[in-house]
Order: sequence, then C-alpha cells, then structure tokens
Amino acid sequence: MSIEDFKGKVAVITGAGSGFGREFARLGSELGMALVLADVQTDALQAIRSELEAKGTPVLARVLDVADGSQVDALAEAAAAEFGDIHLLFNNAGVGTAGLIWENSVADWQWTLGVNLWGVIHGLRAFVPGMLAAAARDPSYRAHVVNTASMAGLVNPPASGVYNVSKHAVVSLSETLYHDLDLVTGQVQCSVLCPFYVPTGISASQRNRPLELDNAAPLTRSQRVAQAMIDKAVHSGKIAAVDVARMTFEAVRKGRFYIASHPQALEGVRQRADDIVALRNPTDPLAARPGLRESMIEALRG
Repeated sequence: MSIEDFKGKVAVITGAGSGFGREFARLGSELGMALVLADVQTDALQAIRSELEAKGTPVLARVLDVADGSQVDALAEAAAAEFGDIHLLFNNAGVGTAGLIWENSVADWQWTLGVNLWGVIHGLRAFVPGMLAAAARDPSYRAHVVNTASMAGLVNPPASGVYNVSKHAVVSLSETLYHDLDLVTGQVQCSVLCPFYVPTGISASQRNRPLELDNAAPLTRSQRVAQAMIDKAVHSGKIAAVDVARMTFEAVRKGRFYIASHPQALEGVRQRADDIVALRNPTDPLAARPGLRESMIEALRG
C-alpha cells in the first residue's frame, strides 16, 4: 500500500536547507506537494523556502535543532495545524564526525548522536502516531517514513567510529520500525536511505555545531587526516544529491525499504555479513580502494 501519487500530499523534511533535504524539497514541489521544511541553518532554510514559494508551493518553514525533542514536537503541531495529515516524513538531518574512536570527545558523541540518531527518534515519536491515527480514520490514506542513514550504517570504515555508530543505529531503528508497522497497518510504510559518497553539505556540518558542544582542544592528527580524506571522497562523488532524491521517491512509490545510492558498494556489506556468519575477524573495509589503507597508516604513524 504505497504512495503512488504525491500531488496534494504533505511532506515533512528535516535538514531541508542543503544536500538531500533540499533536493527532496525541490522534487516534492515539482510533484505538487505541500512542504514542511526544517533546518538549523536560517539562511539556507530561507533560501529554499523562497525558491519554492516563488513556484507556488505551499511551504511552512521552521528553524530548529532536531536533537531537541520539544522543537520537533512543536514542528509536528505546527504542521498539523497548517496542513492537516502528513503523508511523507524525511528524517534527514545529519552531521559528520571523524577520527580514531578513542580520540573523540564526549561532545563529539553528544552532537553526532543528538542529530543523527535522536533526530530520527524525535521525528518518529512526533509524527508516526499521527500517521497511524489518519490511517485508522481513512482506509485510502497512505504514508511513508524515510530515515537517512548511510553506507556507514551497513559497514564500518575506520576513523569514523562515532558516525558509524550513529548510522548503524538508524538502520537498526528503521528495520525495527518496518516490522513494527507491519504488525499494525499496511497503510504506513518506511524506508532507510543508505547513500555512499555524494556531494552534499555534510562534510561542512561543523559550521552548525552548537557552541556548548564544541571542542576546546584542536583537532588531532587522525581527525585532520580522516576529515581530509572524507572531504575528498565526498566532493569527488559522481552521483548528485538530486539523483538520490529521485531514486528515493521512486522507492517510496514502489514500497522498497532499502535504498542504496551506490549498489556496487553493497559488496562490502556482503563481505561483512559473510564474516559474521563464518565468525571470521572483520575484513578490511578499505580493501576495495587500493592504496587507501597504506596512505592512512603512513599519515597516522608519521
């Protein structure tokens, strides 16, 4: 029971000011949806709001931090008051942290998990009950939740442990949500988006880090090395955010749960699963990228 026609439906998008969120908003506008847009960055949010309102799209925009559940609850209340039932929820806001896992501060963990994981948790708690209530009232109602995880939610590349943990949790949460929804209704479905390296604003997410969760100490060598390599990989990505948005909407139409921007990267997922089943030590997740492990070792050991 998937959403086949998006026209006239309502979508909620967090992290709407850049990257995937901005392209979800643009595509939703093209498809005739009303949009509820949220982002922590005021200027970026205002830019996409103005762009879409100029095209005649109904838009409700709110500056908020998804790590704060009360702000997400307020967004849900405002969205319901403005547009009524919600049909599509993109729990998309995300940030990135790099470096050897023991070098990450408590603030790194709090910030990354607060946005990447708690942002999804708050989104589900705020919006899914309303979706279920709408489904109970109306047999024709259809809704879908898309949680943005990452390929790092399916494999564990080194020097990005905090990010990996946050995204693995989102995959687990999403798979559980899929099964839980299936117990109670066929009218509300969900997907998990696992992109690989795609040029988005996430590599510059530190610009929106709250002052109270900032690090007083300078970056360690591993954090500088890992961030530089991630920046290079992200900016050299061949698939654009708009392409990922299109494949995501298509997955919603077809009721597909797993969405992978780079199917070739799933070989690493298969290898990891084989290691687990065989009780083998983990295979090097960098093995498919010749020379990268060696360059990291050289940079870290000096």
